[in-house]
Amino acid sequence: MSARNVLKGKVTEITKGTTTSHVRIDIGGGVLVTASITNEAVTDLQLEKGKQAYAVIKASDVMVGID
Repeated sequence: MSARNVLKGKVTEITKGTTTSHVRIDIGGGVLVTASITNEAVTDLQLEKGKQAYAVIKASDVMVGID
């Protein structure tokens, strides 16, 4: 895997849409990471609230904006 950051945490919320789910992972220190993944991936990974999971982050850049 070429991802640079792997953050261990616990699933706190899964919000399923038609094809995509938003999964929130508490990585500690009051920090939550939210990922958008397919509903199929949620099923394949057997994700559920309270289960340990990893936020695997691979990005070339992150954009931030303000008003």
